[in-house]
Amino acid sequence: MAKNKQENKLSKNEQQLLDGMALVEKHPLFGALSIRTSIVPKSRLGKNVPAKVSSSGIVYLNKDCDKDPKEWAYIIAHCMLHLSFGHFDADRMPGYWQQISEKQQKWVNNYDPELWNMACDIYISRFLSDIKFGKSDIDMSRLTIGDTSASELKIYEHLVNTHVSADLASFGTAGEFSDMIGTDSPLTYRYGTNHYITEFAYALADSVRSVIDEAADRPTGYTTRKSVMQKAADWFINHYPLLGGLASGFKLIETTGRTNLSDIEIAAVNVINGEIYVNPSAGLAPEEWKFVLAHEYLHAGLQHHARRNGRDPYLWNIACDFVINGWLNEMQIGTMPQKGLMYDEALKNQSAEEIYDRLTDNIRKNSKLNTFRGYGKGDIIDKGWTPDMSRPTSLDDFCKSALRSGLEYHTSTSRGFIPAGLIEEIKALSMPPVPWDVELAKWFDTWFSPIEKHRTYARPSRRQSSTPDIPRPNWVRADIPEFSRTYAVIIDTSGSMSPILIGKALGAAASYSVAKEVPLVRVVFCDAQAYDIGYIAPEDIAGRVMVKGRGGTILQPAVDLLENATDFPKNGPILIITDAGIEHDLMVHHEHAFLIPEGARLPFRPRGKVFYFK
Repeated sequence: MAKNKQENKLSKNEQQLLDGMALVEKHPLFGALSIRTSIVPKSRLGKNVPAKVSSSGIVYLNKDCDKDPKEWAYIIAHCMLHLSFGHFDADRMPGYWQQISEKQQKWVNNYDPELWNMACDIYISRFLSDIKFGKSDIDMSRLTIGDTSASELKIYEHLVNTHVSADLASFGTAGEFSDMIGTDSPLTYRYGTNHYITEFAYALADSVRSVIDEAADRPTGYTTRKSVMQKAADWFINHYPLLGGLASGFKLIETTGRTNLSDIEIAAVNVINGEIYVNPSAGLAPEEWKFVLAHEYLHAGLQHHARRNGRDPYLWNIACDFVINGWLNEMQIGTMPQKGLMYDEALKNQSAEEIYDRLTDNIRKNSKLNTFRGYGKGDIIDKGWTPDMSRPTSLDDFCKSALRSGLEYHTSTSRGFIPAGLIEEIKALSMPPVPWDVELAKWFDTWFSPIEKHRTYARPSRRQSSTPDIPRPNWVRADIPEFSRTYAVIIDTSGSMSPILIGKALGAAASYSVAKEVPLVRVVFCDAQAYDIGYIAPEDIAGRVMVKGRGGTILQPAVDLLENATDFPKNGPILIITDAGIEHDLMVHHEHAFLIPEGARLPFRPRGKVFYFK
């Protein structure tokens, strides 16, 4: 008996392996995966090879390797993710199928399997590093691939183009060898997709819910019947990649019993708080709730709350509703509800900015339209939040990243139709906004084209004195009529305009004037009345500002002064620098543009360009 007990006693390495497997089984994500493991001796894998994974769906573990439990947990999870991410799938690998006959195909290995293994290892290492699971001595800072959201194929292309040696020991689980067995015979599926991928998607959604339950301090074994709204949100997480990331990042809050949310008839979104408010008593069907939630997710993902730029909040909300509902109708997500729906087939392919301009033509009528929040109320809520500087990533950045990543996965897996306009807007979110001073420079380009030089033979240069019989041309500037290259600046010098703001705006205007060879600028200061400074050199503008501090501003006298002046061109443009606290009936007949602080809003619909500086 003693001899049998001695034979059944586990070694230190075997016990550590079993403890590592237990850590994996307890994890809410990896424990839900039904991927088989097989414990084998070192003779099967190699002395210093901890683990490998086969395309047949088995993870082989070397019982003789000396790893602590957390290291084993990392290794096992790494191998599982090779299957869960579809690294053996034919439609995800760099190779391709070649037709041999009507019934036969041949897989063409026109790629480096070791570099493909390395690319997959790098992708998995980043994932495990992000979720902080297990223990690994991999130094992620050594990676030279800048794009942290790069797919396995993009990483593979980077490795091929940079001729990186296949040093798999850094990121894989098999030392100096490949940890993927069977890359030369990729997997294909007659029915549906890889079940490992599907299982992983459901496990990921369930693990997210478990984390939320834990954060909400719910007791162990807590269960609740999911509402129709929550089921609709789960559908996006499990089945619709484009909006799944956004759905997982927003909290659904029912308005029942909440006095501060009693004005919401169907739904609304507060992007900066990461919350979507839904009214259970709205009486919508499950498919209608899918449409409503997709509507609110797109408000958040497309940053409609941050793109208003001084426009009327409600009309801007309505314009965005028309655009979103048109896209959702094309994408056939859920069913359009009858109540609170803004939809017009005639507005198809128009941007929110274009629709907003149309709405402002009849403000009184369009201010009575309904949204999902109710009559005369926008469903984009942007109040009730204070910035948290301790957040590593802002909610705006999260929304943009989630929508961008969702688009990439959605299109790569052909999960459904997405309108071209929506794709363009999502891609535009990845690009930084054009700075206000660059937009101002483009406005100057419109009015002041470069002065062309012309050749002349009228006056020979001094170099020609030795050979006067050989004519040589000289470059001269064209004659410019007086005041043909000039413009006017009206500067709001009331007390509400700080010298710092005025200095930033005038500094940009002066520098572009010099660059465009504008000789003189007409300057008019104005608060309650106009102060004509006359024509001055552009480089002297900033030094001549005087802040009067007389309170409110009326700019009409300054505009009238310029438009009636005999020494100012009839077609001369006017740049108006103000804080937007001006009269609501300002009339400017000349071509003009406004330069106002970011977040300010003019009290009327401007005819000219509006630039927002900060």
